[in-house]
Amino acid sequence: MVSKKGQGLSLTTIIVAALALIVLVVLVMIFTGRIGVFNEGLSKEGQAEIIKMKIQYGQCRPTATNEVTFDQKLTAAESIETKELEKAAFLDQISRCKGFSDKSVCEGNGCMWS
Repeated sequence: MVSKKGQGLSLTTIIVAALALIVLVVLVMIFTGRIGVFNEGLSKEGQAEIIKMKIQYGQCRPTATNEVTFDQKLTAAESIETKELEKAAFLDQISRCKGFSDKSVCEGNGCMWS
């Protein structure tokens, strides 16, 4: 008598593996999509901070390059403390620029006259 017992994987094992693979693919798609949304949110945070700080601008204000640099540093900051330090540094720059009441002095010190 010849045994007809197979050596392969059972049907249940194949179905479970296929379902696990589908779940894994869906999870990867969800998380990679959410990471993009998260990064977009970080960039918006920096822009929102600049808008709030623009209220404090006077005639002499930081340049657009300074604003972009601030946005990049704020986005790259990994802790709340680092973000607060970046905000304080930019506020100091705003205050420094506000202190210039003459256009030529303002522009000569790395600020922009508006």
